[in-house]
Amino acid sequence: MNRITILSMVWVLSLSFAAYAGEEEPKTFRGEISDSQCALNVHSLTQSHQEMLKSKSGDAGSTPASCSQFCIVHMGGKFVLASKGHVYHLDNQDLPRGFVGEKVRLRGFLDPKTETIHVVDIEAE
Repeated sequence: MNRITILSMVWVLSLSFAAYAGEEEPKTFRGEISDSQCALNVHSLTQSHQEMLKSKSGDAGSTPASCSQFCIVHMGGKFVLASKGHVYHLDNQDLPRGFVGEKVRLRGFLDPKTETIHVVDIEAE
């Protein structure tokens, strides 16, 4: 019984070390905090806020920040990072709230399968 316990502990420790060794430093991403509705062409032909800001209703306001806020609150959008023609989903929706419509430097871990960044921190550029 002791041998099984010792082998189990060695196995768990080796898995822990392997997981720790696989940890990498957060990667830095640069881009604009936007909303998924505009950035992913849900209602935009240009992957921008252009169409919403030109709409006759004026509900989206007059700036990219007001457009993103409108799309998130009223159209089910999520905060995303738009960077060089690419859109990354953000797992933490609280951190980007203070940077909507701004150019930022975001640090985090990218899950390439889901194109989602696990956000560590964000700062304005």
